Amino acid sequence: MWLRKTTLGIGSVFGGGVTLATREASADWALNMRQGVTEVSQQVYNLHMYILWICVIIGVLVFGAMFWSIWKHRKSRGAQAAQFHHSTTAEVIWTTIPVFILVGMAIPATRTLIAMEDTSNPDLTVKVTGYQWKWKYDYLEDEVSFYSNLDAASRAAVYDDPRQAENYLLEVDNPLVVPVNKKVRFLITSDDVIHSWWVPDLGWKKDAIPGFVNQMWTRIKEPGVYRGQCAELCGKDHGFMPVVVVAKSEEDYQQWVAEQKGRQGAGGIAEQAPSQALVTTPEVERSTAAPTAGKAVVNTAAAQL
Repeated sequence: MWLRKTTLGIGSVFGGGVTLATREASADWALNMRQGVTEVSQQVYNLHMYILWICVIIGVLVFGAMFWSIWKHRKSRGAQAAQFHHSTTAEVIWTTIPVFILVGMAIPATRTLIAMEDTSNPDLTVKVTGYQWKWKYDYLEDEVSFYSNLDAASRAAVYDDPRQAENYLLEVDNPLVVPVNKKVRFLITSDDVIHSWWVPDLGWKKDAIPGFVNQMWTRIKEPGVYRGQCAELCGKDHGFMPVVVVAKSEEDYQQWVAEQKGRQGAGGIAEQAPSQALVTTPEVERSTAAPTAGKAVVNTAAAQL
C-alpha cells in the first residue's frame, strides 16, 4: 500500500511538473518563423516560404526518383546495372537545372537584402548603444535620450519565482517608442563589448560593435508592443538585456516626446546613470564603467549620415 501511495505521489509531482513545463514551453512554440509587423519582416517571410517550397519540391523529386529506382531495379527482378562511364547529356542536365534553380533563388534574395539595407530618407533616426547590460537610445531629431534596463519585477523574480513576473526577462523600465508608418533608421553601436540588437517582429537583428556603426531601418505597420533581446553573448548578465519596442500612432508618439523632453528638462530620465549588474561586485563595477572610445566615432558618423 505504501509503495502504491509513494508511486502515485511521485507520479503526480512528476506529471504536474511535466504539464507545467509543457504549458510554459509551448506558449511560444511554433513550427514556422513569424511574419512580423514590418515590410522587411514580411519580405523575409515570403522569401523563406518561397525557398522552402523549392527545397520541398527538390526533395520530393530526388527521393522519389531514388526510391522508385531502388524498387524498379531490385535484384529480385533480375535487374542488371547499366555499363557506361560518361554521359555528356546527363552532365549538362544536372549542371544546367541547378544553375537555373540558384538564379531563381538569388534574384528575390538579393532584392530582399537590398531592401533591408536601404536606410535612405528616414523620418526618424535613433542611435542605439549597447552597454553591459543595458541599452541607450538617442533620438537625434527629437533630442531625447534615455537608458533602457531590465525592469524591477523581472530583476526581483531572478531570485524568486519567475512565473510571478509578467514577460519575465522580456520587460524593461523604459521601452523604445516609435511612430507607426514612419521609416525609422537605427544607428547601432556599442560602448564596451559586442552586443546584438534583435526584435524578431521587425525581421532583422544587427550587431552593436564598439567603434563601429551599423545601420538598419524599420517601418512598423500597426501599434503594439514588440519584444526582443540581446542576441550576442556579452558577459555574465547577457540574459538580462531585453529589448522592448512600443509602436504608437503619430499623435501619441508626439505626446510621448513632449513628456520625455519635460522629464529631461526637470533632470529626469536623461540624467539617470546606467544601472549596475544583478550582483554588484568591485569587478563588476569596474567593468560597467563604460569606455568612451567609440562615442566620437558614433557621433561623427551620425552627423555625416
